[in-house]
Amino acid sequence: MGSQAETEGYLPLSESTFFILLSLATSPKHGYAIMKDVQQLSRGRLHLSTGTLYGALKRLLEGGWITQIEEKSLPPTKRMRRAYALTAQGESILLAEIARLWELLQAAEERGFAKD
Repeated sequence: MGSQAETEGYLPLSESTFFILLSLATSPKHGYAIMKDVQQLSRGRLHLSTGTLYGALKRLLEGGWITQIEEKSLPPTKRMRRAYALTAQGESILLAEIARLWELLQAAEERGFAKD
């Protein structure tokens, strides 16, 4: 990954991209698990359609922000499922976006707007 300035050049992230990266930050997941996790992380505000999700995953794969891995399904007679994992580049971009959002919240708080 490049410099901090290069990382910040990808910001701001769309809400769906932010939540997809955040979902993958803890562990690799397959598409359906990402959809459900994004819905939970966004407290039900964001519902990704399969088209939206897989379009975003394709862009993230092409950008090198995530990687595709094979996940064994149970029972072993079933086919392999594709799962996705965050790359070091994707993690750097996610952390930069979190820092950017944190700075926005701090500025609002300094102007008297409470977090509550």
